Amino acid sequence: MQWSKTLLLAAGFMAITTAAQAKQTICVFDFVGKNGDVFALMKDYQLAAKNWGADIELKVNQSESVIAEDFKAGKCDGVSITGMRGRQFNKFTGSLDAIGAIPDLKLAVKVMQGLASPVFAKYMTNGKYEVVGVIPVGDAYLLVNDRNINTVAKAAGKKIAVLDYDEAQKIMVQQIGAQAVSADVTNFGSKFNNHQVDIIGAPAAAFKPLELHKGLGTKGAIVNYPILQVTGNIIIRPDKFPQGFGQKSRDWVKSQLPRAFTILGKMKSDIPAKYWMDVPAADKPGYQKLMRESRINLTKRGVYDPKMMKLLWQFRCKENASNFECSLRDEDYK
Repeated sequence: MQWSKTLLLAAGFMAITTAAQAKQTICVFDFVGKNGDVFALMKDYQLAAKNWGADIELKVNQSESVIAEDFKAGKCDGVSITGMRGRQFNKFTGSLDAIGAIPDLKLAVKVMQGLASPVFAKYMTNGKYEVVGVIPVGDAYLLVNDRNINTVAKAAGKKIAVLDYDEAQKIMVQQIGAQAVSADVTNFGSKFNNHQVDIIGAPAAAFKPLELHKGLGTKGAIVNYPILQVTGNIIIRPDKFPQGFGQKSRDWVKSQLPRAFTILGKMKSDIPAKYWMDVPAADKPGYQKLMRESRINLTKRGVYDPKMMKLLWQFRCKENASNFECSLRDEDYK
């Protein structure tokens, strides 16, 4: 009898040890594949995670939709995907890319550094998912195939690529009277390059790998006015990882934000000056008001998280207290 008890205890101990040593699989979206910048960052993450008790195996895929579905099906213990795609797992962090909510990359980094604080840990978990890192992918700009499309009014009737899973983009395009053309992260660039659409939104990081100069040609331009911040999310099933992994991960990602800021800045400066088209200073308040109205509307529709919208409003007004919106309370959600 004593022997059987001993064997049961030993078997239980071995099972616990085996579970603790089990590898975690993180599926990584990188449209360049294993040679991309995202995968390079995740290899550093993989190494750092050993210090937090995890043994991560990385699997890269150039289809973000496949990765998201594999994560939902339990084929991945974690994912590295865009914030827009990640919104289905956590609306709070998935609202960082709200239209006009973060006006520049510098403020985006400040916001992300703040969100890494344990104070926000409760907002990082949603059901069986936990956001363990938010990284900037950069300011998103409108790319037009004709410089004459230099106002919102002139975008009416034009074909604009919209990510098929992002309701916010579809609504925005409808509001300006343009034609929405369904796309995803893997093909929106080729649709622009092949003249299937007239306008796309993209960060500077996408310019070189997607060869977007082909779509711009000699007549096109990049409108030098950020419309939103593109973000990347690392999301896990916390029950598959060691206890306390999430906060350690967020702290590490926070330490990498200055590096990301420098890399993204260089990517923008590497784009030839001939492609940029500045927005007249007199037009900027109008664009800001248009984006603000759209953001408020989308929050009311349930697309964006009101807690995040209030937080970002506070960040913007801390940066620029004289901004007209700071005396308005529309985004001071209770």
